[in-house]
Parts: sequence; structure tokens; C-alpha cells
Amino acid sequence: MPSAGSMAPAQRCPLCRQTFFCGRGHVYSRKHQRQLKVALERLLPQVEAARRAVRAAQVERYVPEHERCCWCLCCGCEVRKHLSHGNLTVLHGGLLEHLASPEHKKATNRFWWENKAEFQMKEKFLISPQDYARFKKSMVKSLDSYEEKEDEVIKKMAAQIREMEHSRQEVVRSVLEPQTVPYPEEGSSAPGSQKGTNSQVASASQQPSNLDLPPAPELDWMETGQPLTFIGHQDTPGIGNIHSGATPPWMVQDDCSSGNQQIGPSYEEFLKEKEKQKLKKLPPDRVGANFDHSSSTSAGWLPSFGRVWNNGRRWQSRHQFKTEAAARKKQQSNKEKN
Repeated sequence: MPSAGSMAPAQRCPLCRQTFFCGRGHVYSRKHQRQLKVALERLLPQVEAARRAVRAAQVERYVPEHERCCWCLCCGCEVRKHLSHGNLTVLHGGLLEHLASPEHKKATNRFWWENKAEFQMKEKFLISPQDYARFKKSMVKSLDSYEEKEDEVIKKMAAQIREMEHSRQEVVRSVLEPQTVPYPEEGSSAPGSQKGTNSQVASASQQPSNLDLPPAPELDWMETGQPLTFIGHQDTPGIGNIHSGATPPWMVQDDCSSGNQQIGPSYEEFLKEKEKQKLKKLPPDRVGANFDHSSSTSAGWLPSFGRVWNNGRRWQSRHQFKTEAAARKKQQSNKEKN
């Protein structure tokens, strides 16, 4: 039987999530190698997507989804997946910056040594300085092309706004322009003009020939060119309106209503209703719920039970209560006999 001193110290494996006592032999076990392979395969697609962005960087407008992070298995920390600045975001820029850092390279070498991973896979999780420099160049080109596209979009939007403003001004101008009816010129040979003159002559012959009629008043509000018809003044004699400077009907005091009349409940009624609302919140079966507080009682009223205001012991109150009860019964029996 091995002694307690020969047992290896306890160690914690973060991949397998268990404590083992077999020393360095745990990293060679099948379970550890299987967990290591699964963890690396989970991180590998994100690294490959970042590698594809080295030659052709993608720039997009910033959205909250670009704040996502990914877990770096080698460094044991979270890393921002994208690189954002202002309203622009470079896809996979944060992950590429982390993979090209010397801290990540040191942590990757240590992770591979401690977990005995395959040596051929280590280069897939590292970005060389040359690739990162190439990514910077492509990022600059992508930013320039994105700005050009944004300028073109802004110019198109400005052109659309100008067209809409021009069409709106045309509509307003067509509405505000006076619509005049063209009159036929003298000597016109059109058949319609001859018919119009004949109708005017006929209507003029039907009108009365009184020359003493007063001339029609000239109204300043009638503008030439607008087909308006004057139907006369509609003011009721003796009664004005708000347009003529009269008092509005809602400001006129009613003769029937007195000035001292109070509108709405009084303050005392409000307090009574407030007290009722408080009593509604209390339990309905409480003691004294049905007691009428407005009933008249004498100043010497005391409850006929318990002797709660008497001084002394309880048995004295009990004996006094029994004595008074017997006396009342005796008085009632004497009344019945009489």
C-alpha cells in the first residue's frame, strides 16, 4: 500500500473540469486529448474567418452586435471580435490584433506545452506580423472605398431631396397663381365667341332698365380673379359675435345663477368621503364596525362588562359583576310578579 507522502499533489484541469492526482500523466489521457480537440475545433472557425479578412478587410456601419466577444483558449480571456471606432466597424479587426500580439504568442506556446497539443495546429492560431501589416493596408483601402460609397449615397439622397423640394414648390406655385378666365378678343371669328356675345346681349335685355339704382358698394376683400359671390351681410341686429368684438357666450354671466353658489362637493363632504374610503380598507367583521358614532350618549356612559376602568384584581371585578347581575335578575322577577 503506497504511503500518503508518495501521492502526487492535487491539480486542476480547466479543460476537463476536474481535479486529478496522477501528476503530468493526465495530459496524455484520452479524455484530456478529446476535450482539448473539441475546444480547439470550437475556436478554429472564428480564427479562419479572421484569416480570410487579412487580404480583404470589410468595413460596415456600427451596430450593437459588433460588440460581441470570443473566448481565447490559449490566453484564457475574452477578446473583442471586431474593431469599432465611431460609426465604423472593421470586421474581425479585434481578433486579428489579438492573434498578432506577442502576449498571445507566448500564451499559445505555453498552452501547447502544458496540454501536449498537436504541433501542426499551433500555426493556425497565430498571425504573423507580415499578415497583420497586409491587413492594415487592406483596411485602409476598404475605409477609403467605404467613404466614397457613403459620399455617393449622400449625393443621391441630396438629389432626391432637391427634386422633392422642386416638385413641392411647383405644386404650391400652381395653387397660388390666380386662375383667370380668358375673354374673347374683339373681332374674333370663333363661333363660341359669337354665342357668348349673343347670350350676354339677351341677358342684358332681360334686366330692368332702372337707372336710379344706387351703385354697388366696392368691397376691399374681393380680389380680382377669384370667382367669389357676395351674398350680403349676415349680422343679426342687436346681437354680435366674436368677429364683431362681442363677448363670447361662455364668458357671459348667467342671470339665473347666483355668484355664491358652490360648484362641486364641499370640503366637509370631501373629508367624510375620505374617511369612508379609509374605513373600506379595514376588515368588515371588526369590533365596532356597525357602531353609529353620530348617536347621542351621556357623559357617564361606561361598558357593562369587564370593569376595565376599575382598580384592583380581576376576581373583585368578577364578584361585583355577579352581584349586580343577581340584583338585576331579582328586580326583573319582582317587576314580573307585580
